[in-house]
Amino acid sequence: MVSFYLKGLGLGAGLIVAIGSQNAHVLRMGLKRQHVGLTVLVCIVCEVLLISIGVAGVGTMVERSPFLLAAARWGGALFLAWYGLRAWRAAFGRHALDAAPQRAETGTRDALLTVLAVTLLNPHVYLDTVVLLGAVGGQQGPEGKWLFALGAMTGAMTWFVLLGFGARLLAPWFARPSAWRMLDAVIGVVMLGLAISLVT
Repeated sequence: MVSFYLKGLGLGAGLIVAIGSQNAHVLRMGLKRQHVGLTVLVCIVCEVLLISIGVAGVGTMVERSPFLLAAARWGGALFLAWYGLRAWRAAFGRHALDAAPQRAETGTRDALLTVLAVTLLNPHVYLDTVVLLGAVGGQQGPEGKWLFALGAMTGAMTWFVLLGFGARLLAPWFARPSAWRMLDAVIGVVMLGLAISLVT
């Protein structure tokens, strides 16, 4: 039984610990120390729900539907391209992000909508959780698949908590505007790269 849990933990952690729009957003909010708890909670809840849906059998259904896969691919590519261009605008614009105490506070509503957008409008989230984890989990048998899912959920929870609340340890380095510019430039490259990879 433990092997099912460990398999889910390993695969789930391997998929979630990757540079993407969701992780970049959690890191940014953690560095700014704004709505960290809300951001982390929303990411965890969405991840748990999507993994559950995938393991319950929806992953196989989506995988077999060309229309759903195409819609996720093109919609996600557009969103990732927009996110990447926005990051570049912040990196090369006059108003770079700043980790100093006088930073502007993001409203709770805006923080909630943004984390929902970077989580649910990113097709990689569905491909990783619903399709891939769902397909692998479904192969573990009636009992094993839920232990597998629990392991994958544990990996996601641990990662988001560490990324969101651990980001403050990097705050001294990001107190410099140049560091924020560098982060946004890298995020822009990654997001546009992901967008291109989805449609090629």
